[in-house]
Amino acid sequence: MRVVVVGQGYVGLPLAVRAAEVGHEVIGYDVDGGRIKRLAAGESYVEDVSSERLRAVLASGAYRASDAARDCGGFDVAVVTVPTPLREGVPDLSYIEESARTLSRYLRPGATVVLESTTYPGTTQDLFGPLLEDGSGLAAGADFHLGYSPERIDPGNTVWGFQQTPKVVSGVDAASREAVASFYGQLVDTVVPVASPKEAELAKLLENTFRHVNIALVNEIAMFARHLDIDVWQAIDAAATKPFGFMRFTPGPGVGGHCLPIDPSYLSWRVQRELGQSFRFVELANDINNHMPEYVTRRLIEAFNAQRRSVNGSRILLLGLAYKKNTGDARESPALRVARLLLDLGAEVHAADPHVVEPPEVDARLARVELTAEELGAADAVVVLTDHDSFDWELVRSHARYVLDCRRRLAGDAAAVDAAAGAEVEVL
Repeated sequence: MRVVVVGQGYVGLPLAVRAAEVGHEVIGYDVDGGRIKRLAAGESYVEDVSSERLRAVLASGAYRASDAARDCGGFDVAVVTVPTPLREGVPDLSYIEESARTLSRYLRPGATVVLESTTYPGTTQDLFGPLLEDGSGLAAGADFHLGYSPERIDPGNTVWGFQQTPKVVSGVDAASREAVASFYGQLVDTVVPVASPKEAELAKLLENTFRHVNIALVNEIAMFARHLDIDVWQAIDAAATKPFGFMRFTPGPGVGGHCLPIDPSYLSWRVQRELGQSFRFVELANDINNHMPEYVTRRLIEAFNAQRRSVNGSRILLLGLAYKKNTGDARESPALRVARLLLDLGAEVHAADPHVVEPPEVDARLARVELTAEELGAADAVVVLTDHDSFDWELVRSHARYVLDCRRRLAGDAAAVDAAAGAEVEVL
């Protein structure tokens, strides 16, 4: 089949490459010409797709990247994987709308169109489908298949990749659901059909809201536990030994990526708009997680005050800019917020992250450096924000003077002194 994947980012590129590997003729369409040039040269910017895999499907002719809308013509299946950001708390579906208008010009009877972008329940049937119908003159269900299948990409996960992760599928009618399930059944090990796109859309938001709320819970407990002189990490370790009724979540400097800082707010917005009610769990989780960078900054100020020093004029080394370990994804990363807060306080801030090449919205005052003994020795404080395995943690122990470890990578106690190395390590 001829498959068009609209959007070649963290979600679209793994999908497109997998579809090409199983034998489909795939067009990876993206309006970003810079991305297209890199893809055409066999250079992958998505960690879940190696450049070797990309070059293999390019060489076979099964995959081609394009920024020309006309190359979307003649598709049997089209999948939309474009961003859905929030703009001042309101969902921005302009990328979905533009994708629907583009595809509608090439939509043919019998074709299948699937939306994967995270959004609020009702988007597929109330917005995306009507735009396809208006532009093509065809009717969803009667003339073409339409469905929704939420993305479940977890960057850097070496166990649950695209193929291994069960795929929720849906359609506006039984035939559409079957067409969507048939397509994804060729790409992944397990498909999970649900009644309609609304259930599939809600399932995605439920998954991310669950994580968001539980991370907020342990973050708030961590803040209280410190003042109660309780080691929250030991408490979490102990609770995690229960084989039922508990799932382990750990504190951190905040949440990042597209999913947790943004996706739950889609559901909150929809509930407020349609029902006139507040989704209090999401609003509370947003308040706690969004303010964790400020808490990290306060902890650092307290540490400097204890030494009769000021953050203003001090040199601080941040370890990690990505929101998630072992990835280069810095979207909505709390580390970038921590950096800005410290810079605004007058600190000289350096940051080391071998995975993040071009972080979004990075402050121009932030100095990018490599993790070396010299950088560690020159820093008045080191803040662990992302615990990449590629960092030399023994080097940190040996050469840092003071470490605020927001990921509990260096010490098991809430506050400890590494006598062998002389590095004072305080855990968030």
